This record gives sequence, C-alpha cells and structure tokens, in this order.
Amino acid sequence: MMSGVRCVCMGAVFALLSACAVGPSYHRPAFNTTPTYKEESGWKPSEPADALDRGPWWLIFHDDFLSSLEAQVNISNENVLAAEAAFEQSRALLKQAQASLWPSVSIDATRGRTVTGDGAPHTLNSLGASASWDIDLWGQIRRGVESSRASAQANAASLAAARLSAQAQLATAYFQLRAQDQQQIILDDIVAAEQLSLKITENRYRVGVAAKADVVTAQTQLLSSQAQQVSAPLQRALLEHAIAVLIGQQPASFSAPVAPIRTDVPTVPAGVPSTLLERRPDVAEAERKVAAANAQIGVAVAAFFPNLTLSGSDDYTGNAISRLIRTSNRVWQFGPALALSVFDAGLRRAEVAQARAAYDASVDSYRQTVLAGIEQVEDEIATLRILEQQSVIEDAAVKAAREAEKLTLNQYKAGTVPYSSVITAQTTRLGSEETALGVLSNRLQASVALIEALGGGWKTSDLPN
Repeated sequence: MMSGVRCVCMGAVFALLSACAVGPSYHRPAFNTTPTYKEESGWKPSEPADALDRGPWWLIFHDDFLSSLEAQVNISNENVLAAEAAFEQSRALLKQAQASLWPSVSIDATRGRTVTGDGAPHTLNSLGASASWDIDLWGQIRRGVESSRASAQANAASLAAARLSAQAQLATAYFQLRAQDQQQIILDDIVAAEQLSLKITENRYRVGVAAKADVVTAQTQLLSSQAQQVSAPLQRALLEHAIAVLIGQQPASFSAPVAPIRTDVPTVPAGVPSTLLERRPDVAEAERKVAAANAQIGVAVAAFFPNLTLSGSDDYTGNAISRLIRTSNRVWQFGPALALSVFDAGLRRAEVAQARAAYDASVDSYRQTVLAGIEQVEDEIATLRILEQQSVIEDAAVKAAREAEKLTLNQYKAGTVPYSSVITAQTTRLGSEETALGVLSNRLQASVALIEALGGGWKTSDLPN
C-alpha cells in the first residue's frame, strides 16, 4: 500500500516539474526611441557623465543644508512611507501566491457528546491530520506568482518614484526659498537707495532748487518699495512651511536660516532617450504592470484545463482518549481528484478576453509613460539652454541699470535732469534685478527637474528580485 502511495506522490511531483505554463511568455513591449534628444543641440552640461552615479543626486549642488533636508525625506515624508507600506503589502501578497505552490497540511482534534436512540450518552473523540496539494499542471498558480512578483516590483518602482518626486519637490522649494532670500536683499537695497534719494530731494527742496512735487514723488516711491519689502517674507514663510511638510515635520518645529542663492547652475548630461527605459522608476513601474497583466492571461487560459488535486487524511476515532491511537480506530484515505468545468456560458472566454484587453491597456500606458518621460527631458533641456542664454543678457542688463541709476542720481544732484528720471532709473534697476533673479531661480529649478526626468540616478537593476 505504501509503495502505491509513494508511486502516486512521485508521479505527481514529476507531473508538476514537467508541466507547462499556458499563456503567452512575456517580452517587454518594443519602443523605438530616437538616437538623440532634439533640444540637446548647442547645450553643454556642467557635470561629467557619471554625475548621478556618485551618490545622492542633490550632492551636485554642494549645499550642506539641502543635503541634510533631503536625508530626512526617506524616513519622515508621509507619502514615501505610504508607498513603502504599499510595497510591503505587495511583497506579502507575493508570499501568499508562492505558498499556493506547496501542499497544505492541517491537524484537527475533536471531542463530542452524543445521545443515541436508547438514551445512553456516548463520548466520541477524534484526532487526525489531512493534506491537500493542488498540482499546477498548467501553470495557473505559477502564472499567478509571476503576476504577483511583477506587481511587487511595480510597487517597488512606485516607491522609488514617490521618493524621487518628494526629493525633487523639496529641492525646488528650497531654491525658491533661497530666491526669496535674495529678493529680500534686493528690496532692502532698493529701499535704502530710495531713502537716500528722498533725503537728497528734501535737502534740495529746502534750498529752493527742487519742487515740492519731487519730495512727494520720492515719498510715494519709497512707500511703494517698503510695502513690497514688508510683504516679501510671506512667500518665504509659505515655502518654509512646504519644506517642513515634505520632511515630515510640523511648520512650527522647522525654520530655515537665511542664506544667499547660489549663482552657478550645475546640470547633468541627458544621455540618449533609450536610457530612460532603464533610468526612470515610473517607466519601470509601467513596464512591470505590463508583465503582471501578461501573466494574468496565463491564469485565465489555465481555467480551460482540468485541475488535479492530491488529498489525503489519517484519522483516529474512538470513545476513550487513552485507547484512541490504535489500528482499529484508524481511518485513512488518499487519492487524486480531477475537476473540469464543462459549461460556464462563456465565462472563461470572457475572462481571457478581459485579461488580454487589460494587457493591451497596460502596454499603451507603458508607451505613454515613456513618451511623457522623453517630453519632460526635452522640455527641461530646452528650458536650461534658453534660460542660460537669457541669464547672460539679464546680468548685463542689471549691470547697466545700476550704472544708469548712479549716473541719473548724480545728474539730478547737478540739476540737469528732473526727479522723474531718477524714479525711472530706480524702477528699471529693480525690475532688472528681479528678472535676473527669476531667471536664476528658474534655471536652478529646471536643473532639478531635469535630474528628476532622468530618474535621479535610479536604475532598473535597483528593483528587488
């Protein structure tokens, strides 16, 4: 008898090992990228090709305070922590799917009191074990494991994308904050200059060489600039609050010291478009979802084939616990069970059609994600290239505006130009400095956005196996 059971078990194992997995084998959807980026012509990055491979990408900005903030994103940002929890959940689901490949064994013990027709009570004890094993002849379980594994990897990529997004948002807000610090310096400087201009005008009015209107105009201009000076900290406060939330802190517990904005803009090489397939976590997430959808087709197709289950039990039943474990009380069974659905009114065909449609949709989503990634890189390269050219002009305009303001004020002191010329020169200088600052801030933000578009140094090899 035991030899027969052994033969059945060995046959089942052999059938499992040699079984095929129905459904299509997975191949990553083809996507033919262009050899180079359209907007890269005439643009020269400031960093070597391995800039994103030397460590955290924000180190290229050489800002210790920014680096200290970025280090807190992984451990404190709530969106990142939520994505990490989703990944852990998908890993648990994968383990659940893998458990289906193995037999399940259970042990049960019961004790009951019954009364027969003669009115005499009887105690019945039972102790036994049972086992069941779904033999995966057609790969339905294996395809399910394959789908769960791809889904877990998709969630790992989603975690990387959430982390990169939070890091990029933090760096962007940080450089906006530094731009506000510089804006405050500009406004403080212009207010000081206008206070000096008002004093000069009042002195000229006292000696009768300037009109009262000049004094009133100078006062009006000064008050207007002071109003801007007072309102400027509002935007800085909002940015400081945003940074606090990004690093998982309450705004009341966080403050950033005032510091000047950096004047150089480090940028990284874009490489070639085909590398985005390996460098962007959102692209990897979309591709892994395609793999999961492909495996689900196999799960649906396997439903057309019979299910083979091996099951067995070994029980002891008797009235006395002390004499329960004996041959006369033993009842055991073992055998295969084969089940096949012969009519389901088209249910299985509909499930296969649904799985194939879901696969097609995931392929389209994957290709759209790649296109959006390439578009983002093109946008940021164009932004950096054009803003760099604009910054040269704006810096020259600031220098000229400062010189014009100085000359105009001297001419006003000499009485050769009206005070309106001083107002115009000061307004022009303020506008030029604000525009130049805006261009610099936009360049720094575009540099961060390009790094994010390139995946921040992440690679598909970082996905867990």
